[in-house]
Amino acid sequence: MSKFTAISGALALGLSLSACAVTPYVPGPNAVIATDNDTGLFDRGSLIEGQAAIAYDPDGCQGWLIDDGIEGYSGRRFDPVSGLPVCNSLYPPGTVIGNPQTASAGLRDWAPRPK
Repeated sequence: MSKFTAISGALALGLSLSACAVTPYVPGPNAVIATDNDTGLFDRGSLIEGQAAIAYDPDGCQGWLIDDGIEGYSGRRFDPVSGLPVCNSLYPPGTVIGNPQTASAGLRDWAPRPK
């Protein structure tokens, strides 16, 4: 591939991705930086409750992971009663329980083979 083609492709990709933002970010106490609804072109809609995988971070706290093919999402798990993070030592840090990929994912992820 020629250098011109690579630069042109990178420029076109950058310009097309820059069109994803609808309004400029203005910092402040009421700024919205994320929503719970996917407004992408290919996979619109809300995430399905209870379909995420659980991952243990280095502190032993749980986070949730879900991947709908185009985008991935994650967050810390909180106890619904106390509001505190869910932390325990049931599994070692780095363990992922369940499949983070949704059944309707348009693009499948591939994990590297174990050595």
